[in-house]
Amino acid sequence: MWDYPRPPAVEEFKGSIKIVFNKEVILVTDSSYRVLETSHPPTYYLPIDQFKTGVLIENPKVSMCEYKGVAKYYDIVVEGKVAQQSAWQYPEAQGNFSCIQRSVAVYAHMMDACFVNDMKVNAQEGSFYGGWITPNIVGPFKGGSGTWGW
Repeated sequence: MWDYPRPPAVEEFKGSIKIVFNKEVILVTDSSYRVLETSHPPTYYLPIDQFKTGVLIENPKVSMCEYKGVAKYYDIVVEGKVAQQSAWQYPEAQGNFSCIQRSVAVYAHMMDACFVNDMKVNAQEGSFYGGWITPNIVGPFKGGSGTWGW
């Protein structure tokens, strides 16, 4: 991942992704995008229409990325359990990132579990970063001190 580009790149990902929150599977997909950026594990952007109905609740938080544009945030809610500001979207993503406009990224550390091709991910350290670390991704990573298995 140290050879990932800056500015970041986006690529289609055809592997499987699964997210579990409050003991419930809230997303399973085999069609997503991943953003690759120097010193970060990949961040996965998942089709908004493939999340379980009603789990994404708009949150008023917004942020800005110099490459992607303005992000809006979502709370994830399942059976009364709330993970505030646990997902984000770039609804008017700029330039090469326009392909992720209808996709949402999720902070893995706020979920029960996230999986890439049946491998459970570790979250990139730090509350700001949204990278997902699988055994084949080696650090160190921005926001943390470790490599897989720290």
